[in-house]
Amino acid sequence: MSGETPLQGRLDQRRAAQNAEVRAAYEAMMAEIARAGAGGQVIAEGAGFPDFMLPNAEGGLVALADLLAQGPLVVTFFRGDWCPYCRLTLEALAAALPEIEAAGGSLVAVTPETGGRALDAKLRHGARFEVLSDVDCGLGMLCGVVFRTPEVYRALLLRHGTDLAERHGNAAWWLPIPASFVLDRQGIVRWRFVSLDFTRRAEPTAIVAALRTMALPGG
Repeated sequence: MSGETPLQGRLDQRRAAQNAEVRAAYEAMMAEIARAGAGGQVIAEGAGFPDFMLPNAEGGLVALADLLAQGPLVVTFFRGDWCPYCRLTLEALAAALPEIEAAGGSLVAVTPETGGRALDAKLRHGARFEVLSDVDCGLGMLCGVVFRTPEVYRALLLRHGTDLAERHGNAAWWLPIPASFVLDRQGIVRWRFVSLDFTRRAEPTAIVAALRTMALPGG
């Protein structure tokens, strides 16, 4: 990753290009979900990560226990490949995967999208990591990282052709906030990144650093 623009720099450039309509709806959404206390119950460092078994992009089932049997695990939530910030993040994670693996970790990306869209995202980004469908946002709810999309943002998405009810297979209109977790072999959260701001994501370099710290004596 040396020589590349940090992920947040690319996300900031994308945010600066937002048009007035998108910016206004985004800011209204941010204010509403903050008032509702979104993100206030996110699983903490030192807590055990919720057990799960979720379908992957290829239609198989992936269990947390099987992933942890391989070593430390990075779990990152993303909204879907319709989201430009998520696309940039998945690209950065795909590029960082060799360093994540060299630090002893593996990676899964979790999305509420169903209907084959996890596979579409995986193929688009050439991802060698698992992309899992969090059906009905069950895992996201257990982790405290989901919220119901406010009406102002829902209307914006629909005007631009993104119908989350159709993409998720339910009418709940839940979305995850940007959240990434680094788990040790026992499934304990040793590091996390959480933000209500969709234009901010965990830097791959920070994820790799957290994995390397865990590998140190006493880490």
